[in-house]
Amino acid sequence: MSDLTALTLSKALEGLRARRFSAVELTAAHIAAIEAARSLNAFVLETPEKALEMAAASDARLAGGTAGPLEGAPLGIKDLFCTKGVRSTAGSRILGEFIPPYESTVTANLWRDGAVMLGKLNMDEFAMGSSNETSAFGSVVNPWRSRESNRALSPGGSSGGSAAAVAADLVLGATATDTGGSIRQPASLTGTVGVKPTYGRCSRWGIVAFASSLDQAGPLAKTVTDGAILLTSMSGHDPKDSTSLPAEALDFASFVGKSVKGLKVGVPREYRVADMPPEIDALWSQGVEWLKDAGCEVVEVSLPHTKYALPAYYIIAPAEASSNLARYDGMRYGLRVDGPSLNDTYELTRAAGFGEEVKRRILIGTYVLSAGYYDAYYLKALKVRRRIADDFTAAFERVDALLTPTAPSAAFALGDKAADPIAMYLNDIFTVTVNLAGLPAISVPGGLDVSGLPLGLQVIGRALDEGTMFSLAGALETAAGFRGKPERWW
Repeated sequence: MSDLTALTLSKALEGLRARRFSAVELTAAHIAAIEAARSLNAFVLETPEKALEMAAASDARLAGGTAGPLEGAPLGIKDLFCTKGVRSTAGSRILGEFIPPYESTVTANLWRDGAVMLGKLNMDEFAMGSSNETSAFGSVVNPWRSRESNRALSPGGSSGGSAAAVAADLVLGATATDTGGSIRQPASLTGTVGVKPTYGRCSRWGIVAFASSLDQAGPLAKTVTDGAILLTSMSGHDPKDSTSLPAEALDFASFVGKSVKGLKVGVPREYRVADMPPEIDALWSQGVEWLKDAGCEVVEVSLPHTKYALPAYYIIAPAEASSNLARYDGMRYGLRVDGPSLNDTYELTRAAGFGEEVKRRILIGTYVLSAGYYDAYYLKALKVRRRIADDFTAAFERVDALLTPTAPSAAFALGDKAADPIAMYLNDIFTVTVNLAGLPAISVPGGLDVSGLPLGLQVIGRALDEGTMFSLAGALETAAGFRGKPERWW
């Protein structure tokens, strides 16, 4: 095998089972790729010794006939997931050198199934961002470059490190989280597959919280099949998480490749926003034709409260963040900056530990929860959220899934939107509704724009109907025939 890092997860697992190469060889190849790609800043912590140790144990299980479903597969872990004995920072200074004494349920499931940890991936601080520029460890650089410029591009956020690592073949797959689009938008900007499952499908236990009613873990992968394989291992009921659904993990990969003939797919008219780039609109129309050619019936549907989704999201998410982040006070773990009084210590610690975007969202959240504004903002946003969920319920009485663009643009240059929070927030325009309604969605690369940058299509499914979603995503993947990879410059 000339380049083990170019393999998809499914092909790598086949090769391992056939003993064409060992888990140690596969892991060593990825470690070398990571070391050669440090200019991407995708990793905040590399764990090569641990990876090789885990790979050797995988080889022993492969030889002994006790291999798990992911045996020997080298993966990257977003730094929002707590990993026992391995530093976990959520991309923030305030957690300092925090080393968890416990393992998140999602990563524990992956290790149970034989996966190998290559290290912790960079991310926007506390998952707050759409460009991976708010990380305390610096920006992640998208491995893709425009044909027209050598400017460094954003990989999207907050799971930018995960997306960049998958796109650059540094990992076979990666964990990620999605609060308002943080799996799907980076997938679209890097030509990868991003899966946001139904809220509650994956346990949130051991994942550093941003907005608890919106956060959901999922995989970033090279193909739809790879995303399905990873989600099967990551998901499952967890009694340690009160929001975990009592639904068993399914063999999601078995749905990829199934016929989609006879399925009815909706196209929401409200997603045709003003100033939509013609390339995004053209790809969306092409996606409709691909599904029609596969035997689907495509109809227009209405989601009338869509225009209120971003305002509602940017009230609810900061409100929950202001509550969740109150625990970082310098008293028990992480950064501590001593002051002359207790209040001064709190203030100095948080001022030094939190970045500007996190501070902005904490202030917004505290404001909308304050006396006199709770009813006017937070309570009203919750009512809007209910209306948005009702819109989807009504649409799914007519259709089996929805097809939309994933992001309103291709990858943009680092720094282009950093000074304009509203412009940055608009990157989530097609994705936040899914989180507000708790639905599953997937981003599939559909093609390249005129600058040679990837664009994604999004399939939204009914709650707990990831199977239909994967079948439709597989049909789109086959029709698009996307084989694009970034030209290596790093």
